[in-house]
Amino acid sequence: MTEFNCRFCGTKLNHVFADLGSTPIANDYIKEENLHSMEPFYPLEVYVCDACFLVQLPEHQSAENIFAEDYTYFSSYSDSWLKHASDYVDMMVDRFEFDQASKVIELASNDGYLLQYFKQKGVPILGIEPAANVAEVAEKNGIPSVVKFFGVQTANELVDDGIQADLVLGNNVLAHVPDINDFVKGMKIILKEQGVITMEFPHLLRLIELNQFDTIYHEHFSYLSFTTVEKIFAKHGLTLFDVEELPTHGGSLRIFARHQQDEGKPITDRVVALRDTEANKGFTTLEHYLSYQAQIDKTKRNLLKFLIDEREKGKTIVGYGAPAKGNTLLNYCGVGTDFIQYTVDRSPAKKGSYLPGTRIPIYDPEKISETRPDYILILPWNLKDEIIKQMANARSWGCKFVVPIPSVEVID
Repeated sequence: MTEFNCRFCGTKLNHVFADLGSTPIANDYIKEENLHSMEPFYPLEVYVCDACFLVQLPEHQSAENIFAEDYTYFSSYSDSWLKHASDYVDMMVDRFEFDQASKVIELASNDGYLLQYFKQKGVPILGIEPAANVAEVAEKNGIPSVVKFFGVQTANELVDDGIQADLVLGNNVLAHVPDINDFVKGMKIILKEQGVITMEFPHLLRLIELNQFDTIYHEHFSYLSFTTVEKIFAKHGLTLFDVEELPTHGGSLRIFARHQQDEGKPITDRVVALRDTEANKGFTTLEHYLSYQAQIDKTKRNLLKFLIDEREKGKTIVGYGAPAKGNTLLNYCGVGTDFIQYTVDRSPAKKGSYLPGTRIPIYDPEKISETRPDYILILPWNLKDEIIKQMANARSWGCKFVVPIPSVEVID
């Protein structure tokens, strides 16, 4: 048996949090010309450290390979996510008074979806994005971008060039870095003395309570509680002084960090309350983590039962969306074109391709009006309200929506 050590504290990992079998890389969409080629599968087995309680996936595939030049996730294709970004910028400018004399650096800045709103307010910006094809889109939209992975080396290079940040931000990146110590230490280096860091990431508490096991995939190396993140930042001289609980991605945290010596930003009651909440719910005891697999198995059985029953009645089912989480769900449950004829997606980078593993074809959303299915399975369930609104015309022929997580729900 291969041995793995905790990526934060180095402790040997002995305890499995969740075992989802073997799956392909969730964002490795299959092109038509490669349909008959072999596809690599990797173990999707998640461990929990019994010393620091970091839930983590071993690095079976390097970040460099996962976030390749042809990365397929573009943030700007979700209207609700754009509004979330715009609201964040308004809040941060109002709270911390960022202006033309400030510097904002976003880590994993994607296609410039968020920095555009700081730019509109005249705040100087810089994006750091490892995927060249995504950064190219940002540059075309006037968002200056550095195509690099972030860590101590990149931070030192920027400081040597005279660049430091009043605000360092990252949305859904902290869980994506295999060397979390290097990443957080890099933020410490690049942050001005009175600067602020904000990071958003899916909250492990919600993943467990709402059974969001499909958010586990090889691109996510860590699954984060507030308790463990606080330890990680403290190790590198950073204090979490505030935290917000957000509805995004099924339940996320937005943490606010500062240098430990910056006492002008006192620790809020929200930090103390969330710390206590996690302790009361068992996040400092190993047993809490080891009971999760049973929830996963039950969800798989219930989804398969629904799909089998409806297909035997002659009902047609299609998908909406081609998110990484959907690929985890479909591969773990063994759902292919025998259950779901096709799926659709608004992103041009995905249309015309096939889902990894299941080889379900991806079409333009207009396909649904052409085939008039009985059910639409919403794979990005965190966007269900937005999708149901977009596809409201499907109700005209009696089509129903199916949301698989946290449990199978049919919406007329």
